[in-house]
Amino acid sequence: MDEIEYIYGVNPCFEVVRSANRAIGRAWVNEKQSKSPRIKKLVAFMERQGIRISYVDKEKLFRLCDSRDHQGVVLETEAFRYTDPAVIWGRDRVLMLDNIEDPHNLGAIIRSAEVFGFTAILLPLKGVPGIYPSVVKSSAGATEYVKVARYGGAPKYAQAAKDKGFTIVALDAKGDTPLAEVTVSDEQKVMLVIGGEDKSVGQFILNVADYVTSIPQAGEVNSLNASVAAGIAMYAVGGCV
Repeated sequence: MDEIEYIYGVNPCFEVVRSANRAIGRAWVNEKQSKSPRIKKLVAFMERQGIRISYVDKEKLFRLCDSRDHQGVVLETEAFRYTDPAVIWGRDRVLMLDNIEDPHNLGAIIRSAEVFGFTAILLPLKGVPGIYPSVVKSSAGATEYVKVARYGGAPKYAQAAKDKGFTIVALDAKGDTPLAEVTVSDEQKVMLVIGGEDKSVGQFILNVADYVTSIPQAGEVNSLNASVAAGIAMYAVGGCV
């Protein structure tokens, strides 16, 4: 393996092994948690795949993954493999993220994307984290079942989507079209753009979007968490197609 990552957490490690998308080196398990039913199930699964397992203390796990949130298991793997852009543009439902700076929000959005069928994802090279182990953790391993390309900037992606005949739907708190009024057919190619909480979708994308949509709110809090808003939007705009 040229570049190594340390995936941590029970569900992420399980999904990395189950998906078989990455080369795997070995695993480390906290000896004091080895009798936990979830850990035992994971260990048995990894053993069936021929993965070498070492039992260590929790401090060893922390040193490997640099997180206290390891849940008693760390897996050595190759780095996440990004997808050729042609694969992304061949899908009918594409999710593009702009200015999503928090890895936990990114992971939560990818988890929803996998559920709702937005399994082709574009990440800009700037302003959005890559698929780091912390993102894999917060996605509960959903990163292993989506295709992610990361090769340019958000305006470049938006222009490419226009050129390829995608309907662009940008979610923005100030959007003038309520989400319920966004109409797309199953046959349309749609790119949904989600922005961050502190810095929303870029102006170029808002200018070229076919819809700039918002989610009506009845409460007093000024905005939804980005990952919650993304899940609502994906479900509304052709999710599960």
